[in-house]
Amino acid sequence: MSAQIKFLAATILLTGMIGLAGCSSNNEQANSATPTTAPTETAVTATSEPEVSPSTTPTETASAATTSPTETNKNAADANPQYSAEQLKELLVLAKKGKVPGVEYAAHTGLIDEVEADWGKPDQQESAGKGIYATYTDKHVVFGFNKGSLIFDVRSSDAALQKLTLKQIEGTLGKPDDTTTNGDDKIYTYQANDQYQLKFIIPSSTGTVDHISVFSEQDSFNNMAG
Repeated sequence: MSAQIKFLAATILLTGMIGLAGCSSNNEQANSATPTTAPTETAVTATSEPEVSPSTTPTETASAATTSPTETNKNAADANPQYSAEQLKELLVLAKKGKVPGVEYAAHTGLIDEVEADWGKPDQQESAGKGIYATYTDKHVVFGFNKGSLIFDVRSSDAALQKLTLKQIEGTLGKPDDTTTNGDDKIYTYQANDQYQLKFIIPSSTGTVDHISVFSEQDSFNNMAG
């Protein structure tokens, strides 16, 4: 009888221990299922602003994309140089010396031999009228010389000169002393002095200068060597 009581007591004790273990396990599972972050904290995290902001704000972008009219006009002027009134007057001053801008060799006093010694042989040389014309393409210069090698015509087709219109020229230098036509070209001549003429050659097709010429007429008739 005593053994049966002991066995029954042991069975009850074991059952109780199993029950307690089950409760403990359920409590642990319930705890592990509980979110570690409170709903309020999760909501705040989800709606927070990004840590990295755009490197350029809309205001800065709009400012960078906008160029003032003054800056635009300045850039256009730099890319499209124009002769000023003072530069036009300087053309006439140089013409009185037989010269064009940027060229040291003058009509009436310069020799084509001197040019060739300094600049080398011309890219092209051909007869025209009573003279011979030597073209230096890279320098935008043509020399007309007679059979005695004396230069009587210095021409320049510099890009800045080719922006000039007759209106600009007359606005500074006044009306030309003479106007002639050669095919499509209109030739506007200013008498610089007794020795030299300054000519602006303007094709009707463009309305802007093709080239200028500083011309010594008396030397164009000097054939010397026959």
